[in-house]
Amino acid sequence: MLEFLPKEVREGLDAARKRDLKKKSRLRVRVDDEVFPVLKFWDTGFSLDAERAPHLRGLVDLYDGTRHLYQCLIIASEEEVGQMRYEFKRKAEAHDQAPLDFVREEFAPVGLIAKGA
Repeated sequence: MLEFLPKEVREGLDAARKRDLKKKSRLRVRVDDEVFPVLKFWDTGFSLDAERAPHLRGLVDLYDGTRHLYQCLIIASEEEVGQMRYEFKRKAEAHDQAPLDFVREEFAPVGLIAKGA
């Protein structure tokens, strides 16, 4: 149905759709010092604006606002309707602390109270 509209109107609708997707999503991909807003996200990948994002490949970090969600190994998949799709080769959750190499007891003491205090 959009093919009946003039080219300028179609381009304006596409630009408005991208702008709306950017406003809705808080997700960002960080590569080195560059940050790209994620337009869509699904279990096996995500999409970025094709005009702004290069053909990324390799290790990237995925953020929700300032919270680090995943460290991902990605490849560029395909471009469709102004969006570049990327697929995960590996997606690992980011942790804010190092994993423990021992079992932490549920009711373990959290501190030591010295005598005479």
